[in-house]
Amino acid sequence: MNKKNLSERDICTQYITPEIKRAGWNFKTQVREEKTFAFTDGRIIVQGKLYARGKKKRADYILYYKPNIAIAIIEAKKNTLPVGSGMQQALNYAEILDIPFVFTSNGDSFVFHDKTVKTGKREQEIPLNAFPSPETLWKKYLAYKDI
Repeated sequence: MNKKNLSERDICTQYITPEIKRAGWNFKTQVREEKTFAFTDGRIIVQGKLYARGKKKRADYILYYKPNIAIAIIEAKKNTLPVGSGMQQALNYAEILDIPFVFTSNGDSFVFHDKTVKTGKREQEIPLNAFPSPETLWKKYLAYKDI
């Protein structure tokens, strides 16, 4: 099977989801896929007397450590795009939702942007099988929030 021929959804199903599960995330209680933000109905585009709504914002994955405490977001892209190509989109979503950990993937690896890093490298590429566990991100989150 050639990854380059797979859709974004196929990349999620065959490459990203298994690694999130392997890292210990519970898909029933901690993971929301294709989550549309309720408060983003899409911007209004006006052209003369006509108007239309733009697309709603939708994250591929939002990871919660506890109910209502979102700590990470993952933006998936087709494998024909670079691994970090969804980073700006994911950072925008993370800003809206106040989420400190941002990931992008095209099925080859992840790019991890860590907003909790005060000095040094905030962004790095990590292998698919190195996706962090809920406990790893939770510890970093607690230290970041000074809890």
